[in-house]
Amino acid sequence: MNRVQSLFPAEALRLAALGMLAENPRGYGELAAEISEFASHVAGPSLDLLGTSIELLRYEGLIEAIGGGIAEEAALLDLTATGRAALSQLLRASLAAPASQINRLFVALKLRFLPLLPERERRRQLGLIAAWYRTEHERVVALRGRHAESAPEFLVWLDHEAAQIRAHIDWLDEAARDDEVAEAPVARA
Repeated sequence: MNRVQSLFPAEALRLAALGMLAENPRGYGELAAEISEFASHVAGPSLDLLGTSIELLRYEGLIEAIGGGIAEEAALLDLTATGRAALSQLLRASLAAPASQINRLFVALKLRFLPLLPERERRRQLGLIAAWYRTEHERVVALRGRHAESAPEFLVWLDHEAAQIRAHIDWLDEAARDDEVAEAPVARA
């Protein structure tokens, strides 16, 4: 994270690893495969996502092996108290502007692991994500206004982008107001 507490692309994998381990302990290979599968399905292949290794998380004291050594097949990885604090900080971090596939991945990760936060903070995060989308919507609408004489295909594409962003905002606003934000059945203390 940088000084303004927004997420760097390489932190997506850190957030994914810590969030997945907060749900339940996993083996090294299982964790690596699940992170790769999730990131590639949401953001596609990206060099920006190369970075945090699982071994580095262990070295930093964010995760630990339980039931055996890290290299042993039977060893499971779990979060440490420091890892839980780091996950909480990552879940509360801002999204950077402008929108990108990396930010799309961060939104997906934040929403996936949102139940790991207290209810009040979940609603706050939904509101912050909606505010980020509002900024994106304003940017697209302003771009369309500046290029009103452009090719019709470009204008239709901008209108489509604005409509998709507006749908995200509406859904997030509703979810932030909803008293029934579900508790995560897999979240552990």
